[in-house]
Amino acid sequence: MATAASASPGALGAAKTPARAGPGAPAFARPTITTTTSPRRGASAPGTGRLRASLHLGGAGAAITSSSAAAAANGSGLHVAPGIAPLALPKMAGARGTHKNVLLFYCEEMRELAQQVVARNDDIELRSISWRTFADGFPNLFISNAHSIRGRHVAFLASFSSPSVIFEQLSIIYALPKLFISSFTLILPFFPTGTSERMEDEGDVATAFTLARILSNIPISRGGPSSLVIFDIHALQERFYFGDSVLPCFESGIPLLKSRLQELPDSHNITIAFPDDGAWKRFYKQLQHFPMVVCNKVREGEQRIVRIKEGDPRGRHVVIVDDLVQSGGTLIECQKVLAAHGAAKVSAYVTHGIFPNNSWEKFQPDNGEGPEHGLSHFWLTDSCPFTVKAVKDRRPFEILSLAGPIASALQI
Repeated sequence: MATAASASPGALGAAKTPARAGPGAPAFARPTITTTTSPRRGASAPGTGRLRASLHLGGAGAAITSSSAAAAANGSGLHVAPGIAPLALPKMAGARGTHKNVLLFYCEEMRELAQQVVARNDDIELRSISWRTFADGFPNLFISNAHSIRGRHVAFLASFSSPSVIFEQLSIIYALPKLFISSFTLILPFFPTGTSERMEDEGDVATAFTLARILSNIPISRGGPSSLVIFDIHALQERFYFGDSVLPCFESGIPLLKSRLQELPDSHNITIAFPDDGAWKRFYKQLQHFPMVVCNKVREGEQRIVRIKEGDPRGRHVVIVDDLVQSGGTLIECQKVLAAHGAAKVSAYVTHGIFPNNSWEKFQPDNGEGPEHGLSHFWLTDSCPFTVKAVKDRRPFEILSLAGPIASALQI
C-alpha cells in the first residue's frame, strides 16, 4: 500500500494524488494513505504539528483521526511520516491502570462499613441520604445534592437485615440510577432470603426468587444495566434467579480467611473441615491446598448426628468453614466430633453471622483447655452489621472486614 508524506517546517505537506487507472488496471484503484502536518498556531519547530491522514479510494478522500492512523500504522502496513509522533490515545474507563471515582451512598446500618470502604480507596467518596419517616411510618427520603451526582459512578451499600428495612432501601436503589448517573452498583453483602427455604410442597413460595426479580428490575443508568455485588450467596442456584437487566457479581469472603490463616503461629498445621457436602462443593476449590475433613449429618431415630465422612483431624488445628450460621447447632456438633477424633484445636469461619435470638451466645472460647471446651477462633465478616455490634470484643469472635473486597469490586 503506497504512502506519501511531505512536511517542511512552517509549511503544509503536499499530498500526492493517486494516478488514474490505465488500461488493464483494476476497476478500483488501490487505497493510498497520505499524511500531512498542519502546524499549531505559533509553532515553529518541525514535527510539532497535528497529524492528519487522508484515505483516498479512487480519488475520493475521507479524513481519519490521528488515533486511527496510529492504530493503522501499528501492524497493518500503513506508515506515518518519519519524525512525527501520533497523538496519545486517551485512557478508557475501566482500562488497566485507571481508576473510577465512585460516590458511595449507604443505609444507616452500614455506616461503619461504608466509612471503612472509603478509607481503603481515595477514589471513593462517601455520600449520605436523609432517612426520615412520615407520621404514618412510611419513608420520607431525600438524596442531597442530587444534581452533583450527574455523570458520576454511583454505588449504594445495602443491608436487608429485616423485611421492615427493605422497602425504604429499594426506594433509594430505584431512584439513584434515574439521576443521570454514569453507572450504578448495588452492594448487598448478604442476600438474605432463601437461607432455609425448602421447596417441598405445592404452595411453598420462593421468596429468594421474588427478591431476585425485584433487584433484576433496577432501572438502567446512562451507562447501562446496574451491577449487583453479593458475597457467598447461600444457595448456588439462586445466582440463576436474576434476570438479564442486572449484572450480578458474586464474590467470596474466603480470601479474607486465607490471609488470616497465614498470620497464625500454627499456619503450617491447618486443616479445613466442612460441616456437610454442600459446604465442601461450595468452597473446596478455593481451599484445596489445605488438608480437608468432610462431615455429614446422619439420622438416628429422631436425631440428626454429625459424623466425619472423610479426612483425619488428629493433631491438627481444624477450621470449620461454611457460608453462614443461624442457630449454630451444626457447628457445635462439628466441634464436638472433631474434638472427639483428636483435633488439637477447633476454630470456625462463616461469611455471614446471622445469629437470630442471640444464638451467638452458644459459642465459648476454649481458653487453651482444648477443643472440647470451645473454639480457638470464630471468624465472621461484617456483612451482618447487628451481629458485628453484638460480638465485638467478645472471644472467640473476630471480624474480618469486607471493606477491601468491596472497594476492589467498585473498580470493576
